[in-house]
Amino acid sequence: MSDSMRITIIDNSGLAREALEAACLRALEKCGLTAEGYAKLMCPVDTGNLRNSITHQVQPTELACYIGTNSEYGAYVELGTGKYYPGGRPTPWVYQDAQGNWHLTHGQRAQPYLKPAVADHAAQYREIIDQELKNG
Repeated sequence: MSDSMRITIIDNSGLAREALEAACLRALEKCGLTAEGYAKLMCPVDTGNLRNSITHQVQPTELACYIGTNSEYGAYVELGTGKYYPGGRPTPWVYQDAQGNWHLTHGQRAQPYLKPAVADHAAQYREIIDQELKNG
């Protein structure tokens, strides 16, 4: 007499993929919040408008998180202007302020707040991602 064995194979790869993607998105959100916090701490403050405009956005289709600002002058603060920006205007210029006073400037030195918020904390972001993938 022969015993027969029945084997059933269940494909759970779709569920595993969904769980992995969900864990990645949670990790990206946590990284984005953390980077946003560092950028706000490092951002130079005059009126607070630039600091308050810093945010992050997770792009699920790219599995990426972007941090930045929609402030029209955010890039000038981050990268500098005039002779302080590589390839920028090498000669000084004048501008008139709101009170009607004229000023001569060579530009503004860079005051990075976005790049260091990301680059200086890479190990922490890796740890966030590792933890989320292990616990997810």
